[in-house]
Amino acid sequence: MPSRILVAYASKRGSTTEVAAAVARELERPGIAAEVIGIDSVLSLEPYDGLVIGAPVYTGKLFGDVASFVRRHINEIGRIPVAAFLTGIAPVYPKAGDPMQVIGLMTTALQPVTPVAVTMFAGKLDPSNQSFAERSLTKLLKVPVGDFRDWNAIAAWSRQLPDLMGLGEPKAADRK
Repeated sequence: MPSRILVAYASKRGSTTEVAAAVARELERPGIAAEVIGIDSVLSLEPYDGLVIGAPVYTGKLFGDVASFVRRHINEIGRIPVAAFLTGIAPVYPKAGDPMQVIGLMTTALQPVTPVAVTMFAGKLDPSNQSFAERSLTKLLKVPVGDFRDWNAIAAWSRQLPDLMGLGEPKAADRK
């Protein structure tokens, strides 16, 4: 039976949802069963052998209550490997913060869980999805707009997860 990994995500405007789906597609390539579910809709982690959590960062704050999710599922999370990713503008706009500090937001939210991998991907900033106040602030601060997601980097990170989680296919030499 193939390993099962849940990709649970929070998303405000859909960009992180699309990244979560891309992560799942890469996990499925080696035959892992991957399921993508919004973080607030996850009822149980019991059927899963691994967990990937994704969330965006807006104005230096983690969107979605990752810490509450961890507390709610702490007993189940304790038995499976966990990885996490963030999306946001920081990788392409230094004034938004140091990506390593932003990654620290996720690591703190995951405590006491120690993830096998945490990364941040540049996200998508579409003014047509913003409120008037958000558009005004984006313009005032000269925040770059557009789709900055690097699908190759997302795929490369995702492909390494099964091995980092101990769910990869055993090598021929290990099957003896």
